[in-house]
Amino acid sequence: MSKVLFLNVRGHGHVNPTLGLVSELIKNGEEVIYYSYDEFKERIEKTGATYKELKADVFKRPNPGVTNKHKSIEQMLNLINTTLQSSESFIKDFLEEISDTHFDYMVYGASFPYGKIIAQILGIPSVSSFAIFATPKELIPDNKFDKGLLKDHPVMDTYNKFATNLKNTYGITIPSLIELFFNKGDLNIAYTSEYFVAHPEYYDDTFRFIGPPIYDRKEDLDFPFDKLEGKKVIYISLGTVFSAADLKVYDLFFEAFGNIDAVVVMTAYNVDTSNFSIPDNFIVKNYVPQSAILKYTNVAITHAGMNSTSDLIYNNVPFVAIPFGADQPYMASRAAELGAAIKLDVDKLSVEDLKKAVNKVLIDPSYYENIKKISQSFEHSGGYRKAAEEIFKFKQKLAV
Repeated sequence: MSKVLFLNVRGHGHVNPTLGLVSELIKNGEEVIYYSYDEFKERIEKTGATYKELKADVFKRPNPGVTNKHKSIEQMLNLINTTLQSSESFIKDFLEEISDTHFDYMVYGASFPYGKIIAQILGIPSVSSFAIFATPKELIPDNKFDKGLLKDHPVMDTYNKFATNLKNTYGITIPSLIELFFNKGDLNIAYTSEYFVAHPEYYDDTFRFIGPPIYDRKEDLDFPFDKLEGKKVIYISLGTVFSAADLKVYDLFFEAFGNIDAVVVMTAYNVDTSNFSIPDNFIVKNYVPQSAILKYTNVAITHAGMNSTSDLIYNNVPFVAIPFGADQPYMASRAAELGAAIKLDVDKLSVEDLKKAVNKVLIDPSYYENIKKISQSFEHSGGYRKAAEEIFKFKQKLAV
């Protein structure tokens, strides 16, 4: 049995994909100490892991209510700059906290900027969990990253000072600034299939494509499922990070699908819906048991986050993608390239666009057939059990 240190950033899209893997590692005799945040405590403990609270936000995200899909690259760099300014104290405090515990290896979310750094300092093997599996080469063009701005921004001075101090203190070389947030380990787990990635050649032989992290999280299924029985069901979700980025979108949803012969289940995470006139055929909640809802769903509208896109494809649900940011443009574009979805531009969105797109993916059989091709590639990739198997092979190779 090995003792495993698990670290992750705050975010449903980063923590949820790891739960099946953690559960499988524990079933196979590993002891997992999972550092995260209290909002995820219950679901982490349900896997059998020991939960520990991270005392500080590693990467401070804007509140969902002020997230802006037009957030400039400069604002993002300002955020990274602020994060890095407290990085040395975070690492020092964390190392002190775990100083009495010996860990055999470490797993961390790829967006956790200090994962590889801490593994190097501890001198233990590392496994990176790629919830956002697209490479910087693929994400940066889609989000129009200005490399000239990066070169001239104060964040580079902060990063260089950080890198120099860690080199002097611990004798380690840290990843590049961009790679801190696409943080490779000695072994890398990507939650997709090789078929779905646009450029397999961008991934080296340390990557294992295990398909989506479909896992029964044992959620409270407090939902009026009886209202869905025998009905056409449209499911709408814009996720948790960008859910409040553009409230006008919700008015478009209500106008497009209000009072039609269908039940519309819509999540509005951390959105104040009191000012909206919600049609009678809508069920609007802060959070719903998505996997269970999809068993009833005929068609969906999604922000194209990794978890939601994978869930839709796995359940063979046709969908329309409205990406806002992060990896969503990549996910939406790739699904559209493979003929599995229609991608819409949120800045040009209209009621008519929504109606046409939803109707097209619903009645055109090619979307369903192409979704099935991706879904089959997911099934053949092995899931979190395959991920655990790869980790044990990795351990055996290193005699851990």
